[in-house]
Amino acid sequence: MLKLYSYFHSSSAYRVRIALNLKNIKYRLEPINLLKSEEQQTRYLSINPQGLVPALTLPNGQSLSQSMAILEWLETAYPQVPLLPDDPMEAARVRSLCHSIACDIQPLNNLRVLNYLKGTMALSQEQSIQWYRHWIRQGFEVIEKAMIASPFALGSEPGWVDVLLIPQTYNALRFQVDLASYPAIDQIYRHCNGLPAFQAAHPDNQPDKPSA
Repeated sequence: MLKLYSYFHSSSAYRVRIALNLKNIKYRLEPINLLKSEEQQTRYLSINPQGLVPALTLPNGQSLSQSMAILEWLETAYPQVPLLPDDPMEAARVRSLCHSIACDIQPLNNLRVLNYLKGTMALSQEQSIQWYRHWIRQGFEVIEKAMIASPFALGSEPGWVDVLLIPQTYNALRFQVDLASYPAIDQIYRHCNGLPAFQAAHPDNQPDKPSA
């Protein structure tokens, strides 16, 4: 069985959980607590030397890291439920939108960046939140224009854009970004969160989510 090393609030791990669920792939979840720096422990670094989540280990002992690389592998290894279009131009369009999230928004707002801003750069909590919201809004303004919301991001079936967009929207809401300016994104988010594959992947439904 596949084993996914995950942190409940990590949007990168969240997107892999969604993809695994949409493809009906059984996997075992291995929580890695980023707040306790478990990603820097020797045991985990032997699996992913970069010390980030997610990582996916295969039954043969091989490991994969970086969520987009994991999604690519899943698409090839488990093609029965495709999440990427067959048409090369459409697939390139999907990858472009996904990279706008995975490369241009999320890395600027992940935990280690926020910790650096508040620690080394001595930004206040409010300043770091404003940083977070700025990059979300800048990215969402472009993504919103490309959305179909019929009912998924690009049509009638879920795909990679939904897989990345839902975690990023969840994080936007965590930091109180108003979605009123992004009605298509808001509609897609609400629709996807009504589906079992997305619900099971939601941070609130993860075993490592701290109890209230």
